[in-house]
Amino acid sequence: MNLSKIDLNLFVVFDAIYSEANLTRAGHILGITQPAVSNALARLRETFDDPLFIRTSQGMVPTPMAQNIIAQVRQALSLLRTSIQHCDSFEPAEADKLFRLSIGDLNEAILLPRLFTKLQEIAPHLNIETQPISPRETTKELASGRLDFAIDAPLNFDPQVKHQKLFEDNYVCVVREGHPVLNNGGLSLDHYLELNHIQILPRFGQADEVDTVLGRLGIQRNVVFTAQHYLVAPLVIRKSDLAMTVPERFARAQQNIRILPLPFEEFPTMEVHLYWHESTDEDSANVWMRCCILDLCEAIDHQPAI
Repeated sequence: MNLSKIDLNLFVVFDAIYSEANLTRAGHILGITQPAVSNALARLRETFDDPLFIRTSQGMVPTPMAQNIIAQVRQALSLLRTSIQHCDSFEPAEADKLFRLSIGDLNEAILLPRLFTKLQEIAPHLNIETQPISPRETTKELASGRLDFAIDAPLNFDPQVKHQKLFEDNYVCVVREGHPVLNNGGLSLDHYLELNHIQILPRFGQADEVDTVLGRLGIQRNVVFTAQHYLVAPLVIRKSDLAMTVPERFARAQQNIRILPLPFEEFPTMEVHLYWHESTDEDSANVWMRCCILDLCEAIDHQPAI
């Protein structure tokens, strides 16, 4: 195979088809038409003398040949992207760049107001876009460059995905000011079980951390209200006698609620990690933003309790 006679853009198309298992979606991501993707695939098939992808009811399924070469193709594309990125210097005060983050609403509420305030001061032309991406899709989105960072609990990502712990947080119970349970001199296990609780619907079908831990302890709380997002819960708490078990950082950012330590020591802390793809590990813009996020989390850790 003579490399000089091969259009290297075909490998970008190959990676997109492998990731999406669909020619139309691959074209949408690449900004080209579906017929152009089909034409590129035909040329790839001729080059490798292999179908590479078989059309099925589940989408375009890679052949053994495609499975054997995808790792090397992605590594080569990663090296090319890194080479291009290293040609650029990053000046935050002048940079006009969009950073895309996958982050849940809980960590969004904790981190993004502070991050946005910091960026307004030192990098006013930068933009932030957040979107919920399931853990099984995060590696693909980071590898493709459609996502710059993910902020989430510890996950079993691909070895090509780098990560660093941002912070740990304790869980607490929160109730409204003037709640009857505050007259008991502390929250006992019996008091906790007598309360009516708000549950936040786990993201992407993941297990609810609070109920998972309580189940291991042989305890079941009385859930009477289930919400999709953390941010609505404090509004309900302040107007009812419901209780909620949440990370302490989130609780301290709310007004007119009372924070109570949980009545069991076995409850684990919540860890939050920052994830990025190894292809951007030395990219100056990515490094700068990682440092901003890490510095921000360290500053939050040293803030006095409200």
